[in-house]
Amino acid sequence: MAYRTHNCNELTFDNLNQRVQLAGWVDTIRDHGGVAFIDLRDEYGVTQVVVNDDDLINHLRKESVISVEGVVVKRDEETINPKIATGELEVKVDTLKVLNPCTENLPFEISESRETREDVRLSYRFLDLRNKKVHDNIIFRSQVVSYLRQKMTSLGFTEITTPILTCSSPEGARDYIIPSRKHEGKFYALPQAPQQFKQLLMTSGFDRYFQIAPCFRDEDARADRSPGEFYQLDFEMAFATQEDVFEVADEVLYDTFEKFGGGKKISPKPFVKIPYEEAMLKYGTDKPDLRNPLEIVDLTEFFSDVEFKAFKGRPVRGINVPGCAKQSKGWFEKMLKYALEIGMKGLGYIEVLEDGSYKGPIDKFLPDDKKEELRSIFNFKTDDTLFFICDTPKVVNELAGMIRTELANRLDLIDKDRFEFCYITDFPMFERDENGQLIFTHNPFSMPQGEMDALLNEEPTKIKAYQYDIVCNGVELSSGAVRNHRPDVMVKAFEMAGYSEDTVKEKFGALYNAFHYGAPPHAGMAPGVDRMIMLLKDEENIREIIAFPMNSNAQDMLLGAPNYVTELQLRETHIKLRRPVEKDK
Repeated sequence: MAYRTHNCNELTFDNLNQRVQLAGWVDTIRDHGGVAFIDLRDEYGVTQVVVNDDDLINHLRKESVISVEGVVVKRDEETINPKIATGELEVKVDTLKVLNPCTENLPFEISESRETREDVRLSYRFLDLRNKKVHDNIIFRSQVVSYLRQKMTSLGFTEITTPILTCSSPEGARDYIIPSRKHEGKFYALPQAPQQFKQLLMTSGFDRYFQIAPCFRDEDARADRSPGEFYQLDFEMAFATQEDVFEVADEVLYDTFEKFGGGKKISPKPFVKIPYEEAMLKYGTDKPDLRNPLEIVDLTEFFSDVEFKAFKGRPVRGINVPGCAKQSKGWFEKMLKYALEIGMKGLGYIEVLEDGSYKGPIDKFLPDDKKEELRSIFNFKTDDTLFFICDTPKVVNELAGMIRTELANRLDLIDKDRFEFCYITDFPMFERDENGQLIFTHNPFSMPQGEMDALLNEEPTKIKAYQYDIVCNGVELSSGAVRNHRPDVMVKAFEMAGYSEDTVKEKFGALYNAFHYGAPPHAGMAPGVDRMIMLLKDEENIREIIAFPMNSNAQDMLLGAPNYVTELQLRETHIKLRRPVEKDK
């Protein structure tokens, strides 16, 4: 090669006394007057090079790109660096060429970029990506994606890419829409997911499809959700049941997390299945972190004959925390403060004393027989603390789940060296909105359990769907479903949610039409690639594992998107702004 014979991590004692050429960025310069030590960095590592000619390093600045040539020699004993692969060797340089100088002051030290404000990091993302940890995250992502492709292919799946320009469809989030130049007044939409296309592939006779699919949703950012776009391992299977999908997901996710999880324990296959209603009651969420040992118990019936006005006629939940009574008064005050912050009226509790009696403000309302009943429910031990959560049916489970999580975090109960997977199954097909209108709770293309008979004869909010999520450590990795492949069931389900058959034909005409030509039963899911990598790298923010992420305000700080377009571009796409826009200065 013209610029280098070796990468910066390649030199070994086999290269001793050889003449080599290296190229990379100047990581550090240590000038000792007459002799300078340069740490030369490329993607693969760092090598120390020694320059004895001041003329070669005059005006040389950190992060300049250089090529050097010289002889490999052994380092002096006192200068050996065991932290790098080439730490026992260095290159004595006689030729140094500046390929491109760094002429600007650095906005941050490369090694400290992760401690820099995010807006600055993203504005200079090309520098941020030179940070070894940031850079390694992107390399790691590439390795995981490559492995996923190999794994899916080995299981008989065919990789097929689906369109990016498509039509708007109600997937649960806002679409990104794109005006058409050739068709005035009409718009494309970026796909929220390849949902309809992958179902059409099943009707087309493809047996097992997958792709690393880009998805686009105009929704706000969170720590585990990047605004704008994300990627998922999208797959679909013909002639498949829910259990067939779980079998594939078990193998793919278990093997991926075993290979890339850094030795952490992984929940054994097959992953546990938890019905939605049980998850909401037991964990207070449909995204439970099973590393948290605390569980929620329904105490509504228990308190039905207890004369305690605050709990009368309302659902009550209890969480027993072993050994919690040993905590300080200040600790309990902080828990109460948290409860008030999330909208609770208070946080009642009782503590178990050494003699088996209870201490706490609710103790006096409990007759002796009810105290014994509590003891049998929770199998109390000394210093246990039972917390009570009471509120309306609509929010009590959510509040109990938040208290469960907060207790585990404050008491450091969560084992950070495990990946705990579970499926959440049996989601309700419908729910009612604030106006009483029946709406889909999840994916509208799912098959209701009981099919047409359920739609005709069951109370709509009691109908369950063949819908499922897969959750790892409290993070939802994927949703999926057995699809509705029958046009009559599809039309009836949408009719119940307020869509006429004509609307179904208009919005989902391709699926509606295809299902009349013989569609096989089919099912699938789509684990989120970004979230998988975030978990594997133990990153708290999803933007750390994306090469060029938007900020939390859905802005590309590097290229300046979204940006303004010209009047000509607006005219070509038949768009007129409703009011003048004052451009940013």
